[in-house]
Amino acid sequence: MPMRYAPPIALLLALATTAAWANPHERLLANGLRVIVREDHRAPTVAHMVWYRAGSMDETSGRTGVAHVLEHMMFKGTPTAGPGEFNRRVAAAGGRDNAFTSRDYTAYFQQVPKQKLPEMMQLEADRMRHLSLDEKEFAQEIKVVMEERRLRTDDQPQALLYEKLNAVAFQVHPYRVPIIGWMTDLQNMTVTDARAWYEDWYAPNNAYVVVVGDVDHQEVFRLAEQHYGALPARTLPVRKPQDEPSQAGTRRLTVKAPADLPVVMMAYKVPVIRNVEQDVDPYALEMLAAVLAGHDAARLTRHLVREQRLAVSAGASYDSTARGPGIFHLHGAPTVGRSRAELEAGLRAELVRVQEQGVSAEELARAKAQLIASQIYKLDSIFAQAMEIGQLEAAGIPHTMNRRIIDKLQEVSSEQVQAVARKYFSDEALTVAELDPQPLPQTPRPRSPFVPRH
Repeated sequence: MPMRYAPPIALLLALATTAAWANPHERLLANGLRVIVREDHRAPTVAHMVWYRAGSMDETSGRTGVAHVLEHMMFKGTPTAGPGEFNRRVAAAGGRDNAFTSRDYTAYFQQVPKQKLPEMMQLEADRMRHLSLDEKEFAQEIKVVMEERRLRTDDQPQALLYEKLNAVAFQVHPYRVPIIGWMTDLQNMTVTDARAWYEDWYAPNNAYVVVVGDVDHQEVFRLAEQHYGALPARTLPVRKPQDEPSQAGTRRLTVKAPADLPVVMMAYKVPVIRNVEQDVDPYALEMLAAVLAGHDAARLTRHLVREQRLAVSAGASYDSTARGPGIFHLHGAPTVGRSRAELEAGLRAELVRVQEQGVSAEELARAKAQLIASQIYKLDSIFAQAMEIGQLEAAGIPHTMNRRIIDKLQEVSSEQVQAVARKYFSDEALTVAELDPQPLPQTPRPRSPFVPRH
C-alpha cells in the first residue's frame, strides 16, 4: 500500500545522474572570481548569473536597504552603457534579465540565446567595476524603492506581520532587518551610501559567475578570463560574528492593520545545514515541513482546514540552507467565528501529534516523494539549475553536494522526524505574531508614479 503514493524516486534519481549533475566544471580566476559551468545541450540557450556574497545581513544600522537599492542602481548605466541600456540590449537579443536581493546575497541574471553569452559577460563585467552611480538617477530610484516598500510591505498586512515577526524573533542577528530596509533609512539614504556599498562588496573576489546551458565549459572559461579577468581584486570588509543568543521564553506581538482576516504566524528557532554529510536534523526538519504542508493532502490542510474547519488556510515552511540562523514557520488564518487563539492551539496540536505519535511510513513516503520529486524536476529548467548552484554556494554549501543533499533527504526516517519535533518545538524557542484586522479604508492609498522595476 505505501508504494501507491510514491512516484519512482529511484528512476528519477537515476535520470538525475545524467548531464544535469554529471558535468559541473569550475575555475578560479587570478582575481578571485569563481566561474561555475554546467553544460545542458537540450536547447540553444544559456543562463548567465553573477552572484555577490553581500545581502541585507551585511548592512549596518542606519543603512538598511542599501543592498537592494544598489541592485536597482546597477541598471542605471556605466560610462560605456547608459541608463537602461543593459535591459534594452538583453531584450534586443531575445532574452530576459532581472536581479534579486536576499538576506544572504545579491544576484543578477540573463537568459539569452547561447551566441549572446559574450555580450552578457561584457555587460556584467563593465558594471562590476564601472558603475556610474549618478546622483540624479539615485534621487529618482530611491523613490521607486520607497514605493516598492509601500506596495509590498506597508500595504500588505501579512508581509507587514512577517516583517515584525522577524524583528522580534531575532534580537542580535541582522536577519531581524527587512531586506528592503526600514523606511526611515530609505528616506535618509544618499548616493554616497550606495557608492560605499558598491566599493565594499562589488569585487571579483566577492563574487561567482554561474553559467548553465548549451555551452562548452572551456569556451566559457576563456570568455570569463577575457571579460572578468582584468578586474582587480579588492580588500573586503571584515565580517564580524553577530550570533543570535539563545531564546529564553516565548515572545509575542500583535500587529493592527487593515485586513479582511486575522492571521497567526509562529516561528521556532531551528538549525540549518552546516555540514552536508554530518548533519541530520535539517533534513528531518525539511521532511517535517513536507508532512505538515508539503502537498494538498498534508496534515495542516487535511486536519485544520477540511476536517475541523478551524482555518481557511494553514501552512508550514522551512529552508535548510542559509548563511544565518534557521526558522521553522507555522501560519494560518482562522475561519470566521474562530479565534486566533484557537488556531494557534490547533497548530500546536499538530506538532504535539507528531511529537507523541510520530509519522507513519506511508505518510513519510508520500511527503518524501513530493519533496524529492520537486527537487529533481526543477533540473528541467536551465534557469532553475543555475539558481540551485548559486543558492547553495551563497549558503556556504559546495554546489557539488546537491545530489548528496537529495540522498540525505531520501534517507530520513520516521524516527528522525519525530525526534526533531520533540527537540526544537518548545515554547522557549517560539515567537508568535498575530494580525489583528482593522477596517479596510474606504478609498485606497493613491499610488506613486514611481512604479517598482521588478
